Amino acid sequence: MINISSANIVQLTLWILIGFSIITWTIIFLKSWMIWTINRSNRAYAQQFWNAGNLMAAAKLDYHNSALGRIAGAGFHALSDVHNNVSSTLELSGDIQLVLERSLRQQISKERKTLEQWLSILASIGSTSPFVGLFGTVWGIMHALQSISQAKSASLDVVAGPIGEALITTAIGIAAAIPAVLAYNFFIRTIKLSEAELEYFATDFLNLAVKAGLKTTQENNYGV
Repeated sequence: MINISSANIVQLTLWILIGFSIITWTIIFLKSWMIWTINRSNRAYAQQFWNAGNLMAAAKLDYHNSALGRIAGAGFHALSDVHNNVSSTLELSGDIQLVLERSLRQQISKERKTLEQWLSILASIGSTSPFVGLFGTVWGIMHALQSISQAKSASLDVVAGPIGEALITTAIGIAAAIPAVLAYNFFIRTIKLSEAELEYFATDFLNLAVKAGLKTTQENNYGV
């Protein structure tokens, strides 16, 4: 009964590591597709935005399908709310430029959370898979020692199976950890570049709003 339980634990460890590997590669493919889609939509919106004649024309663009668009939309809505005298709430109180800057940064934070989805899973798999594999190795060695004790022999036939299972768990643990760690580092770098692009766009938007007459609250010049 003890040997069967030990063998089952090793097999369970193997299936857990295989599951980790499947999850890792699934996240890699989904995350790559998501980032590619976001970058493509950002490029399309940026081209439309900078080709617009003024902020009024830019405000009429569809901003829901891209991160840059949603940042611009947050800015336009903040300007619209302040200019339409609905700034009685704490959220919209204060200097209009500070209100606009706060709205832009809040939207950047939301976009960053979207970009960082699933990264914690990759980090967890990358850090825990080797230890899970090591756990399976220890149990495999214990199973081998129990087999040797019961058979009263240390021949290759007795120890080859359990030791082989133990080595497999170590190998699969490393195999699951390496792509998870590499993918995590790659996505972190990619997200930092995307976040920098969002920051640059928000800064440019704020500067354009200031030049377009942010100092006055008498008139809404932004078409929102």
